[in-house]
Amino acid sequence: MDNNYKHNKNIVYSCKYHVVWCPKYRRRVLVGEVEQKLKELLYQIAEEIQVEIIELEVMPDHVHLLCECDPQFGIHKVVKRLKGATSRYLRSSFPKLKSRLPTLWTNSYFLSTVGGASLETIKLYVSNQKEV
Repeated sequence: MDNNYKHNKNIVYSCKYHVVWCPKYRRRVLVGEVEQKLKELLYQIAEEIQVEIIELEVMPDHVHLLCECDPQFGIHKVVKRLKGATSRYLRSSFPKLKSRLPTLWTNSYFLSTVGGASLETIKLYVSNQKEV
């Protein structure tokens, strides 16, 4: 496991999360330009909120994200911010997303802390999603 700890003024931490979320109705809309723009947006937003994206893969009907965030900020706020901002931007930039979906993302998501498996194993799993 990676022992590079992060810190803020109050705590030292190593909190890595594997997060997966889907478009509404699991529609296969995350392709082509939408996929590329989504990746750009996720990296941009992550930088703004000081979240490290360790690995990212966008599938046609879901997103896999391996990230590290400050536990005082909270992973729930991270996911809410990533899904909210990307939904607003993508739906305004790609009108076809408005016509087929009442909202871009489902309300739910999968979340797992990275601890049971090595970080390298999880990184490999996320990066190889398109080859499965």
